[in-house]
Amino acid sequence: MNNKMNRKLFRGCRTAVNDLVFIVDGSWSVGYTDFDTAKSWLINITSSFDIGPAYTQVAVVQYSDAPRLEFPLGQHRTNQQLITALKSMKYLGGNTQTGRAIKFATENVFPTSQRTNVAKNRIAIVVTDGKSQDDVIQSAAQARDENIIMFAVGVGSEITKSELVAIANSPSTDYVLYAEDYTTIDKIKETMQQKICEESVCPTRIPVASRDEKGFELLVGMNINKKASKIPGSLATKKAYLLTSDLDVTEDTRDIFPEGLPPSYVFVATVRLKSPVTSQVIDLWRILSKRGEVQAAVTLDGTDKSVIFTATQIYADSQVVKFQDERLKVLYSEYWHQLKILVRNKNAVLFLDDVVIQTQPLEESGPIFINGKTQVAKEEKSNNSVTIEIQKLRLYCDPEQSERETACEIYSVNDPRVSTSYIFIFCNK
Repeated sequence: MNNKMNRKLFRGCRTAVNDLVFIVDGSWSVGYTDFDTAKSWLINITSSFDIGPAYTQVAVVQYSDAPRLEFPLGQHRTNQQLITALKSMKYLGGNTQTGRAIKFATENVFPTSQRTNVAKNRIAIVVTDGKSQDDVIQSAAQARDENIIMFAVGVGSEITKSELVAIANSPSTDYVLYAEDYTTIDKIKETMQQKICEESVCPTRIPVASRDEKGFELLVGMNINKKASKIPGSLATKKAYLLTSDLDVTEDTRDIFPEGLPPSYVFVATVRLKSPVTSQVIDLWRILSKRGEVQAAVTLDGTDKSVIFTATQIYADSQVVKFQDERLKVLYSEYWHQLKILVRNKNAVLFLDDVVIQTQPLEESGPIFINGKTQVAKEEKSNNSVTIEIQKLRLYCDPEQSERETACEIYSVNDPRVSTSYIFIFCNK
């Protein structure tokens, strides 16, 4: 396989095809020192994406009384070229005309992209430390009407929350970020990178409680709801599915994760294991390359009652971490349990029925090859299917969903976050 073809099949946040425009406040309230800090933040944000004609293209508009195009989309073909350009930007100074800058980016920057039919996403990130002296509502609405995804980053105590909400897409909880000041703006670096990534690799939404979460409903994506027999679930009102040893749950990865995986996500599965699976080693979920190499997996080891997580690694083929704790034994006790793994850049946290079991360190994950297969309920290192009962199988792109995702469907769980009305409305969905 040639290198060009390899790149087309190698998908993830780093290789996303985005047109990304930063609209950066350069007014007098920012100052020279904080503007330099803002430039460093832009460098840190963009360093997690490959830059070039086939990947992410970046433009920067600095604004005060009037917008100034620092450089257009497509000017830089490498990350190093972009870093050099960001470092060389000169502080503008002046008043704060945010609405004018948004309108300028919409009408004069995004249309200049040479790949309007190729870029998966058009994303604008407005960074400001104060209230605009012109109207932002109409300009932001125009941008959204032209399918530009709008983020707003407010820095400091002089920002106007209602203005940031007016700029950004909805819900504001997903598209508005805050930093106490420029000295602490780097604290939201990973969150900003993750948000951009979610737009790139998480096209679908899962209906959850009062909001829709970006992610992958694998019971549907893997056609389990069509292939498997329905059975009673963990509650009288819940349905589940019986996967048997003669049922092959395999799909092309390009159909399930067409743009790869985000660097941070939440894997959730509600399952019941019965003998003989309780003493076997099975892959509950796995992504294989075309050559059969494991790129991601959640493995249940019934021989020692542990859980193993596999992921890609940016500087190696893969990485494997093992969770081993006495409390995991109940997972293999033939009752319903909810298994949750919170995956972040530096660690993975395992939960069982809403209880934190263990945290293991991780290296930065890399993209995956999408020309292989994604499978559920397989013997480890084998294509043989195993018998399990499964009620939930989801991958949420927002790591904060770990806090919102309760195990209320497990009868024995007493979660103080969950009221009786919540259980009635949401756990019975």
